[in-house]
Amino acid sequence: MRIPPYHRQPGWQRFFAGMMAGAAAAWCVFLFTYGVLQEKQVKIIQEQKSAVLELTRKNSIYQEDSRELNEEVNKKLVVQELNVKLTNGERFKLSPLTIHKIEIEAKKDLSDLLERDLESIFESRKIIKKAIENKVYRIDDKDYRLLVKEMTIYTTLYLEVEVSFVD
Repeated sequence: MRIPPYHRQPGWQRFFAGMMAGAAAAWCVFLFTYGVLQEKQVKIIQEQKSAVLELTRKNSIYQEDSRELNEEVNKKLVVQELNVKLTNGERFKLSPLTIHKIEIEAKKDLSDLLERDLESIFESRKIIKKAIENKVYRIDDKDYRLLVKEMTIYTTLYLEVEVSFVD
C-alpha cells in the first residue's frame, strides 16, 4: 500500500500547516490559561494557609486564657448555701415541725462551712460527716441521731440524712 502524495499539493500543505499553527496557538492559549488559573489557586491556598495559622494562633491564645480563667474560677468557688434534707421522717411519723427543727439544727452545725472554698471542704468531708453523725440532737425532749446518706459538695452543700432515735 502506498501513501498518497498529498504533501505535494498546496491545498493539503496549507491544511496541515494550519493544523500545526492552530495546535501551537491552542497549546499557547492552554498554557496561558492554565498558568493564570494556577496562580490564582496558589494565591488562594497561601491566603488560606495564613488565615489558618492566624486562627490557630488566636485559638491557642484563647484556650490559654480560658484555662487560666477556669483555674482562677475554680480557686474562687466557695460554698454559698447549705441544704439538709431528712429522708425518713415519715417512717418515724415525725411532725413536719420536728423535721424542720432537725434540719435547722444540722444547718447550724454546718454554718461554719459557708464561704469556705470547695477544696478545703472536700478534703474535710469525712470530718464533716462524722461531726453530723456523732452529734445528738435534742428536740422536744427527744434525742435524735443523724446518719449521712449522701453528700454533694459544690456551691451548695447538700446533705441527705436519715434520722434515728438515741437509746
